[in-house]
Amino acid sequence: MVGKFVDQKAADRYFATYEAIRRKWPVPSEELDVGTRFGSTRVRRSGTGTPIVLLHGAMGTSLSWYPFVAELAARHTVYAVDMIGEPGRSVQTRPMESTDDEADWLADVLAGLGHEKVHLVGISRGACLALNLATRRPAGVAGVLAFEPGGFGINFRKFVLWSIGELSRWWLPAAILRRVSGGDPAVRHTMRPLVFRGMKYKVQMAPLHVFTDDELRSIDVPTYFILGERSLIKAPELAARVESLVPNVRTEIVPGATHALNLEELELTNARILAFAGEDHAGLPD
Repeated sequence: MVGKFVDQKAADRYFATYEAIRRKWPVPSEELDVGTRFGSTRVRRSGTGTPIVLLHGAMGTSLSWYPFVAELAARHTVYAVDMIGEPGRSVQTRPMESTDDEADWLADVLAGLGHEKVHLVGISRGACLALNLATRRPAGVAGVLAFEPGGFGINFRKFVLWSIGELSRWWLPAAILRRVSGGDPAVRHTMRPLVFRGMKYKVQMAPLHVFTDDELRSIDVPTYFILGERSLIKAPELAARVESLVPNVRTEIVPGATHALNLEELELTNARILAFAGEDHAGLPD
């Protein structure tokens, strides 16, 4: 069983939307198809400089980074990945059944990019994958910046209810959406058809991993957690836990932010990525 659309019509509609959003990518880019043991992974490359690899949240694809990439690519080589097993331009040929499989897949992607070290930046499930790689295959990882990471015991029912509420706002007119949610309404409106048409894709990924204390202790690269004050888990408790376990970690709790932190705080998101990918992580809050 590998990820696939329910039928060709669903795939055609999805990729028509994908291409329309791709044209909004604000800077020149090159599309790479990186071979891995689980299939071909589509990676979008822009800019030059210290490399950053961007890992999206569930159903977002590499295109969800379009509001951020112009500023990032002005200083860095930016690689935005279409996660394998989810809708997008990656083509899965073998199922990912475990967290080791997920680490193998991402390690293969990084090897295919050809850099000795990269900074990993992930949102939600993407952040979980980045942290998972740091615990299992850390050789190519310069550091991990995790926005609202999965892997810390988020209650599934609570997540589903939050997702329904968040996605329902994406149908609101811009003037109303601006009042009830932070960020630029145009971003949610742009991504909305891609996310909803992606629901006709049968996702194939390993069950979401929950990190143990021993796994967190094993992370030996610079790591930064950015959590929303209104996160799906208790942000102060998670911050205290990782600060007690991860050797080289910083945490930040963003006032008023939810699990959609990156959509609500576009400027903060870019500022933290740029600071984290700097030579000495200067500019990050203590």
